[in-house]
Amino acid sequence: MTPLPLCVVGGGSIGMRHIEVTQASDATRLTAVVEPFAPRREELRALGLPVVAGLDEVPAETRGAIIATPTPDHLPSGLACLARGWAVIVEKPLTGTLDDARTLIAAADAAGLPLFTGHHRRCHPFSIAARDALQDIGRLVGIQGCWSLRKHDSYYDVDWRRQPGAGPMLTNLTHELDLLRFFVGEITEATALLSSATRGFVIEDTAALAFRFENGALGSYLISDAGASPWSFEAASAENPIIAASHQDYIRILGTEGALEFPSLTLWGRSAPGEIEWSKPMKRHDPRSFDKIDALQAQVERFAAVVAGGEDDVLCTGPDGMAALEMTLAAALSGRRGHPVRAGEVPGDFNGT
Repeated sequence: MTPLPLCVVGGGSIGMRHIEVTQASDATRLTAVVEPFAPRREELRALGLPVVAGLDEVPAETRGAIIATPTPDHLPSGLACLARGWAVIVEKPLTGTLDDARTLIAAADAAGLPLFTGHHRRCHPFSIAARDALQDIGRLVGIQGCWSLRKHDSYYDVDWRRQPGAGPMLTNLTHELDLLRFFVGEITEATALLSSATRGFVIEDTAALAFRFENGALGSYLISDAGASPWSFEAASAENPIIAASHQDYIRILGTEGALEFPSLTLWGRSAPGEIEWSKPMKRHDPRSFDKIDALQAQVERFAAVVAGGEDDVLCTGPDGMAALEMTLAAALSGRRGHPVRAGEVPGDFNGT
């Protein structure tokens, strides 16, 4: 396959990760890094990167773009890239509001161009295998998760990290909800209890959440950036080198025929013939082993294959990204209103704050 010529819009920390995997992959070729901030542009140029100030300066051969800018820029940059005929990956969240998400998706549809949301955790082999393994546990009953990583005190020395929109609900929850949708299916209702009692900021530091799925299953989640624990996707997967690894499962999925722990994929199932019930011990099947990959690079390579004409059922589409955004905002709205919020009830201009 001929390498896909693509640009990365945004030269910050997330942009640099995309630059790194784009350069490392044989499936892609970096044509430009778009960075409007002049001092940062000089830093990128000193690294030998093909940096430009705006989209108009991106080489004409470019066929794809990765947007790794702050969320308020996702819509304007996304529209501008689609207008140039480029396929697009937009870092999560897809946009800041549902109205913006609908506008971006409509533009991609009108142009006939691929639009994806950067929920790269789907691309891990153990995530794909987890989705497939659910057939081994019968009819889905429920899912339980705990994501709790204590962020260091100095993390909050930066003012915006203490302001509305910067808590774990809007920063971290959207990743979790996309995985839940990837595994279980559509979420139709969210309920949230919020607390800022530990850190005492305007924003929440902890949230207890409940979800209803379209297939009838229920879910519960505890998410916190104040509680110290070994339970989170990052700690379990050792994906992020700046977060200490624990290799402890943080999600449990329950079915009528057994249960599955994630991300180890430890399976609990039938130990004897007949009905599975509480008097019979469950048989534990050992965790599965998976090759460690860079899921961000896998996402970019899957993207390149789609642009080349292939099909993919793992990447997070624009509508998938909007669905994860909608239920993240529904949970935020529930925490403020004090009652459940269903899909379709989130105002189009609500941004979670």
